[in-house]
Amino acid sequence: MINRKSRDEIKRMRHAGHIVALVHQKMREVIEPGISTKELDNIAFKIIKENRAIPTFLGYHGFPGSICASINEEVVHGIPHEDRIVKEGDIISIDVGATYGGMVGDGAWTYPVGEIDAEKQRLLAATEEALMNAIPQMRDGNVLDDVSGAIEMVANREKLGIVRQYGGHGVGHNMHEDPFLFNYRVGDKTPLKHGMVIAIEPMLNLGCDEVVVADDEWTVSTADKQPSAHFEHSVLVTEDEPLILTQLMA
Repeated sequence: MINRKSRDEIKRMRHAGHIVALVHQKMREVIEPGISTKELDNIAFKIIKENRAIPTFLGYHGFPGSICASINEEVVHGIPHEDRIVKEGDIISIDVGATYGGMVGDGAWTYPVGEIDAEKQRLLAATEEALMNAIPQMRDGNVLDDVSGAIEMVANREKLGIVRQYGGHGVGHNMHEDPFLFNYRVGDKTPLKHGMVIAIEPMLNLGCDEVVVADDEWTVSTADKQPSAHFEHSVLVTEDEPLILTQLMA
């Protein structure tokens, strides 16, 4: 059974999403060569706590950080650490979760560190485009495969690898709820209904589709060590246009 959120639940999710957006706003300001992923984690933790929310990721199945910070070939679930220093030309994905009033906001963005090469620029632009291409498909009466197909279309056009083992998901009282959302068509005809919230998160690679999990049992990287990008918004199906919940509120 796929949960459809009440008006009060959506109000709290919008606030949680606003906090996630505040963290990303700050990440854009502070990410530069020389900063450690632990410093980024500390900044995110402070913003989340100052806004009377809980870092959703911290302690989730034992995860030790408030954010996931994944550099270059790391796709998702990178663990923040003092020794992980970003340098000029890197890209870094920051995934943020905040729980406010028992409801979760979940959003990710991949940032350039200083000047990046043309292929990384293309990867970031295409992965963000894939997300923005998928969001308009979040309409009452569409099906999950419409959202998946919108992501796949951009990936195929740009000849990018699509991460197969990980994807989007329902979000609400918990960070991961039904349904699972693939980033490519699988024939899923699950109908989208008013009140559903799904975290759409394309993960696209400059190389192959395949990924491997590190010995830390968290960090997921591309098997061929080619760069990967990750963009994510939590999106509500409404009676009208889809509503991005992980954005700054006026």
